[in-house]
Amino acid sequence: MAEEYLTDDEQFEAVKRAFTEYAPWILGGIILGVGGWYGYQHYQSHKNEVALRAADQFGQMTEALQADDANKSRQIAAGLIKDFPESPYADQARLSIARMEVESGKSADAVAPLTQVMSNSKDAELRQIARLRLGRILIDQGKADDAIKILAAGTPGSFAARYHEVHGDALYAKKDIAGAVAEYNSALGASGGGAEAAILQLKIADLAPNEKAKN
Repeated sequence: MAEEYLTDDEQFEAVKRAFTEYAPWILGGIILGVGGWYGYQHYQSHKNEVALRAADQFGQMTEALQADDANKSRQIAAGLIKDFPESPYADQARLSIARMEVESGKSADAVAPLTQVMSNSKDAELRQIARLRLGRILIDQGKADDAIKILAAGTPGSFAARYHEVHGDALYAKKDIAGAVAEYNSALGASGGGAEAAILQLKIADLAPNEKAKN
């Protein structure tokens, strides 16, 4: 290479020129690297702080729910949704609001928060829970066909038993006894036993005479 033929003084001068030319870039890279590290640490610290604040508010909401303080529960839930819209706690707050609406006899007002969780939540399980609850509300509103469409658009996964049960409820509402029994049997097969299986067995037993009568 050309550097092999330079004298010591010439090599030294070449190094100085190179350093002078590239030093700002080297220093800039170091500064950016260090600054990026500190920036990342600050971001993580801020993120953790936000998560802790959201968790604290969620704990307060849960306590209010357990104390049957609906007004306080709604107030805290609304704050969670407003202040931490991207947090999973906001989705939990929406589910809680929907539950309070149903319990207060205003199931129609539960449709919006459930639909939002079902459509936008980043948590797959919360989306499934919202879909199932929305399906039940639609059945209660006399919209069995809409409930069936909502269920068909989902992916049951570990919620297969509940999906089949709600589908069975929708078919029962449509007077499709055979279809309802078939869905309840599917739900029973997918259930893990216990109270859930006992309820399904009762539903099947109640509908069995009606199914035989039609045959």
